[in-house]
Amino acid sequence: MSAGKLHGQAVRTLVFCTFLWALSFPVMKALSLEQHKLLPDAGSWFCTSLGVMYRFGAAGLVLLVFNAARLKSISGREMEQGIALAVFGVAGILFQMDGLAYTLASTSAFLTQGYCVFIPLWGLIIHRRHPSLKIYLSTLLVVVGVAVLAEINLHSFKLGRGEIETLIASVLFTGQILLLENRRYAANRAGNFSTVMFLTMSLLCVPLVWATAPGLAACWQAYSTPTAGGLLAVLVVFCTVFAYTLMNRWQRHVTATEAGLIYCIEPVVASVLALFLPGWISHWGNLNYLDEQLTVRLLLGGGLITAANLLLQSPWLEPRQEK
Repeated sequence: MSAGKLHGQAVRTLVFCTFLWALSFPVMKALSLEQHKLLPDAGSWFCTSLGVMYRFGAAGLVLLVFNAARLKSISGREMEQGIALAVFGVAGILFQMDGLAYTLASTSAFLTQGYCVFIPLWGLIIHRRHPSLKIYLSTLLVVVGVAVLAEINLHSFKLGRGEIETLIASVLFTGQILLLENRRYAANRAGNFSTVMFLTMSLLCVPLVWATAPGLAACWQAYSTPTAGGLLAVLVVFCTVFAYTLMNRWQRHVTATEAGLIYCIEPVVASVLALFLPGWISHWGNLNYLDEQLTVRLLLGGGLITAANLLLQSPWLEPRQEK
């Protein structure tokens, strides 16, 4: 397959990944409502760390089974990349979740997308690689679009503990994206380092689960109903196994800057899914989770982010090729 076709396939695949990740938001919200019924006195740290441990642990076991033959020849660099991705991923999630306790969810959503700014900034500082005019304009459209989606009020915005922790999380997610672009790992097989990544993320959560668990029985009780188990299965299969392995396989065919801008489609898709998916889940799982409403904010913010990605993939503002 030619480089151009690989790039086009990679873009389409990463856009598909944003749909799978967006699915996780209403699913995790529904899961938290179900677990509140099952364990009303359990802390949020316990439910969060237990969910990450089960989700990525199960995903790792799935890959372990289907990728067993290739894992026999796993390389040191595949192990290295998988462990590094896991450390960045778990640390990012923990900072993001703790930051949510000290800031608005809308502010967290906005600041988490900071990697679309941090990635080109990294290229400028480390590699002295200036982004093109197209990247500047696309980034600006994404930042404004996410700010509209999150209803950011510049007059009341401040950098407190929650905002700082969320920015740290965004920097860590930036590290994940850059690790997939690193030429040191160009020959790595996605199935191998993804398996290591998933299992390591699960293992890194064990101490936090141990420290926050109300009791050993709570680790089972949190997923003891068909609703909780079904929601976890959706997270494992669609939002983790499919989404992350596709990302790990295809992101290498686009630049990290481009990938960061594509991933900003995720909050738009999540907002669209929230218009109807909560009602479906509530009907199935007997939950009180209401659909959200279509707003001008969603149309405007989503339109700006969509325009940014259309600009990114268009031939407009491309540097002229010398004959």
